[in-house]
Amino acid sequence: MKLITEVAAEAGIGEQHLELYGKYKSKLAPSLWEELSHRPDGKLVLVTAVNPTPAGEGKTLTTIGLAQALNASGVKTVAALREPSLGPCLGMKGGATGGGQSQIVPADEINLHFTGDIHAVTSAHNLLSAMIDNHIFHGNALDLDPQRIIWKRVMDMNDRSLRSIVTGLGDGNGTVREAGFQITTASEIMAVLCLCDDLSDLKKRLGRILVGYNHLGQPVTAQELGAVEAMAALLKEAVKPNLVQTLEGTPVIVHGGPFANIAHGCSSVIGTRYALKLGDLVVTEAGFGADLGAEKFMDIKCRQAGLTPAAAVLVVTVKSLKYNGGVAKSELGSENPTALLEGIPNMERHIENLGKFGLPVVVAINHFAGDSPAEIEAIQAACQRLKVPSAVSKVWAEGGAGGQELASELLRVLEQDSADFEPLYEDSLDITDKITTIVREIYRGAEVSFSPAAKRSLAVIDRLGLNELQVCMAKTPYSFSDQAKLLGAPEGFTMGVRDITLSLGAGFAVVITGNIVTMPGLPARPAAEGIRVDEDGEIHGLE
Repeated sequence: MKLITEVAAEAGIGEQHLELYGKYKSKLAPSLWEELSHRPDGKLVLVTAVNPTPAGEGKTLTTIGLAQALNASGVKTVAALREPSLGPCLGMKGGATGGGQSQIVPADEINLHFTGDIHAVTSAHNLLSAMIDNHIFHGNALDLDPQRIIWKRVMDMNDRSLRSIVTGLGDGNGTVREAGFQITTASEIMAVLCLCDDLSDLKKRLGRILVGYNHLGQPVTAQELGAVEAMAALLKEAVKPNLVQTLEGTPVIVHGGPFANIAHGCSSVIGTRYALKLGDLVVTEAGFGADLGAEKFMDIKCRQAGLTPAAAVLVVTVKSLKYNGGVAKSELGSENPTALLEGIPNMERHIENLGKFGLPVVVAINHFAGDSPAEIEAIQAACQRLKVPSAVSKVWAEGGAGGQELASELLRVLEQDSADFEPLYEDSLDITDKITTIVREIYRGAEVSFSPAAKRSLAVIDRLGLNELQVCMAKTPYSFSDQAKLLGAPEGFTMGVRDITLSLGAGFAVVITGNIVTMPGLPARPAAEGIRVDEDGEIHGLE
């Protein structure tokens, strides 16, 4: 690794704008924005993927490798990524810093505590939780209805036993009520951190957070509880983006970490804006498949921040398409052109959907060692039929050198095809119509079925005049539908909406579909079992 001061200098960042966290990590000070704000923006490229499978698609890997390849070809490029959560790092997925020759480093520090941003979000969120119960205990001047408090607690860990709990048990411990935990990445404060413009905007958004309702059914906010300034104090360092590097020294801004299946799935607006001033090209990613992360990137992040993406890169793998064609995980390494062809409609659907936002698309075929030439050629032929350029990406094995074909295709598209970006729906639509638009246009469902709880939430939204909110769909990432095992490119199904919660600080309504949960559980063999620390303090198994 280079010293982070060297990486910053090569990116045009003076040392006076760095707040160092050791030799290889740094916060970027607000003074840097004062210096950069007058510069024109570079072009913004989104890396997204087909629906994820157990084999892994390599979306973060491709983002890192592509940024390295672009820099190697002489294009000044900065990557913008999300911060990993301890939940998946120690649970099912492992780390989220890329792999092979396309990683961000120091990987173990980034995957674990990094610069403390996620811990700060956890603390600010739980401070508000504590102040809610304390307010009720000491007289409840706001007349909060304990049965209508919607603000849960959070922790950055997968723990299913905390999804539904009872608080206040025991003499003198407050009001007994039902409550629960979410994972920190689902916290509205994480969304607020990632969507705010600066510390001042952060405070305004924190103040709008809805914590519950009083006995008359009127909303009660964090501002009314007097929690905003203390929450902002806990977040004042977290609001600053972080600078790290790839294995090849490409600068990477890593900031914020909302999941895309239960939150909006994009790195911070602040970090993206810094990157756009520092690079001629910015490569960023959004979580899970394009039906989730990319849709929210366009309809929430870009809309709120006034960003205009120039192109999208869709990551596919031979294994992912065979899995969507019905092949079991254990058999994905065997050549199966028939199953591959049956899974290609999943890729086609994502390409069509990205086109609905007005973006040119490049397909990145993330290469695995066992992929057969015939299978690769079948994907390329499908792309040719769809008139979409494709490139084989070997960035895991070869780093930037293995991404040159992809970089060349992207640069050609950026030069020849101009984006005509627009969000999927208008703000003026009511919440029901926004949900229906996403279900029909992106998921290709026929109808939306609202549960009684969801209908009550829609009535509250209408009563409070909140239909201008955007929509953040909480949905399984594995299928276009709300049924995880309905693979490929299903259509004509009914999407079930279980409930709708309000994130007024973030500016969206969270639509909970199917059996999605906001606090994941650990698998039978969590990744934590494979981690060890040697006598020199080196961490092994965090991958």
